Amino acid sequence: MSNLTATEQRAPAQLATRLVHAGERLTGTGTQNGQCAIPTSTPIFATTTFLHGGATGLDSAFERAEQGEDEYVYTRYGNPTVVALETAMADIEQGRGAVAAASGMAALYLAVLAAGTPPGSNEPQVRHILASQDLYGSTHGLLRRFFGSNNVGLTLFDVADLKAFKQALDEHEPDVVLIESLSNPLLKLADIETIAELTHAAGARLVVDATMTTPVLQQSLKLGADIVVHSATKYLSGHADAMGGILVARTGFMLDTARSYSRSLGSSLSPFEAKLISRGIKTLELRVKQQSANALAVAQWLETQPAVARVIYPGLTSHPQHKFAALQWCRQFGGMLTFELAASPNRSLRETTFKAMDALKLILPATSLGDIYTVMTYPSISSHRDVKPEVLLSQGVTDGTLRLSVGIEAVEDIVADLEQAFSTLV
Repeated sequence: MSNLTATEQRAPAQLATRLVHAGERLTGTGTQNGQCAIPTSTPIFATTTFLHGGATGLDSAFERAEQGEDEYVYTRYGNPTVVALETAMADIEQGRGAVAAASGMAALYLAVLAAGTPPGSNEPQVRHILASQDLYGSTHGLLRRFFGSNNVGLTLFDVADLKAFKQALDEHEPDVVLIESLSNPLLKLADIETIAELTHAAGARLVVDATMTTPVLQQSLKLGADIVVHSATKYLSGHADAMGGILVARTGFMLDTARSYSRSLGSSLSPFEAKLISRGIKTLELRVKQQSANALAVAQWLETQPAVARVIYPGLTSHPQHKFAALQWCRQFGGMLTFELAASPNRSLRETTFKAMDALKLILPATSLGDIYTVMTYPSISSHRDVKPEVLLSQGVTDGTLRLSVGIEAVEDIVADLEQAFSTLV
């Protein structure tokens, strides 16, 4: 759908430049004085169908589309606005190509299907999935409901314990390994390069959900992942106004497989959402830089507060993987932090947590992350609501655990809001 080669698309070497220009100016909108008019910014192609000069042309277009060639016939198969986003993300992540979906969960489902499809086959043959135990709660639900119900084995492991991971690989011989680059909500870093080497040696494929690290902090395909997935609803869009997901594949086979499943499932992303996400990507590096600076300052302040029992943030020297994070992420540590409120003699931890959240005036007690706004989430009642309390507790998530997605507001205002909320707990 783009007439530019992958090399031409990836000419600018710096990520900041690629974030601004990737995927743009791929499609003309007609002619003026005999010249094709190319819009500076890709417009929203609000159309479901495309004309090809009659029945013969349409038949040929469908034939080419079914063979995997670039062709616009029906928006479920492809749309110029969506393709602009896919082209941009393939460029940014340096993958073979991308598939955009209606949500992060849809993209993750497509990724697991594609990763579990043997070369030369048209059907996924997933027998066993090895997944991080610290995954987003809905991801656990997806694995159990959609794959577990089809007799696919599922084994969980601690992403920070490479010895246990190697043992699980040897014991279960999985087809797919699924991890998050940064776990939710306990912020454990994955050694993607080592995990990828071990995964490939075992004959499996690695899917990395990189929603919380973004391509700014880490590029998973360069480290050996087979497919990288983003909930584009979060940092990529960044403004709490669009929902979508996207996967980027390292090889053509997995890309074509994911695209085929997407067409069959009807998981296509709306061109309206694609435009909003594409626009958000252009400022991604600027936002992540500010969010990282704010989060570090907030985390350092939280460590001094009597109302807080512990703080988890990769930028703090108290984080067990701080040195690894500094090496992997070039001393930017992202906008996500987690902290646990201290117990109160007068109320339960849950009551204390509710009271603190209800006292917030600037920070939003919402359910997402990665936006320009600072958002506080209570995992036990939101992102991990479907995970059994005893499982959460065994992983280190208590009734006092709060996740903070730090935004781009003035950090003094963020701290002041936390301070006044904590004052209500006395």
